[in-house]
Amino acid sequence: MRGEVLHYDGDQGFGFITGSDGNRYTFTRESLRRETAMPNGTVVEFQPGGGQARDVFSIAAPTAPPDEPRIKAASAQSSAPPAAAPPPAQHFGRSSEPAEPTDLWGYFWRGVTQNYFNFAGRARRKEYWGFFLFWVVSLLVIGGIGLFADSEMGNFDSSVSAAVTVGLCGTFVLATLLPSLGMTVRRIHDIGLSGWLYLVVLIPTIGSLIILVFALIPTQARENQWGPVPAGVGI
Repeated sequence: MRGEVLHYDGDQGFGFITGSDGNRYTFTRESLRRETAMPNGTVVEFQPGGGQARDVFSIAAPTAPPDEPRIKAASAQSSAPPAAAPPPAQHFGRSSEPAEPTDLWGYFWRGVTQNYFNFAGRARRKEYWGFFLFWVVSLLVIGGIGLFADSEMGNFDSSVSAAVTVGLCGTFVLATLLPSLGMTVRRIHDIGLSGWLYLVVLIPTIGSLIILVFALIPTQARENQWGPVPAGVGI
């Protein structure tokens, strides 16, 4: 897959790549096919897998213009009228995060569309709670529709009591299972912990309380191995 280097720390041997599929991948020095500098914006080819890039190699790198043309251009600009600002550079896929939603519904909608199968990156507290707020509201609405349908069909007086309600709610829960898991994993990443800690939810009673505590902890106010600080978070 082709992608573009967002950031690479040569001292730490760790970086991020935005793939042409719109997803962000992490890579390490050991993932490079050959030891080389990886400045921001370098176009690379790599093998994706599990949110990580392997067998990374550069196919093009940004180059700076020669000094002499740069000097001539600077002198020409000094006597020319101000020019319009150049358009922002184009990148592969999500070189930056999607535009920050303006309301809580936007977080839910982005979670079930753009981030449907996204277990990489970070999710701030507002994104997490906005998603689950409208997840609960949607479940209640769907449950209400099911109860009305069952009542009209007389299902409460038969052996298939509340069949429509159970079917609609079950379908909704299954359809949003992956986005919900991904949102929680990204929230755990946002506080600097491994997403595998989500498995504590399997501990009866106390597991859910631990996840709740994770969801309430403020964003880690610096870039970590799962990505930069989410947009909209004051540092």
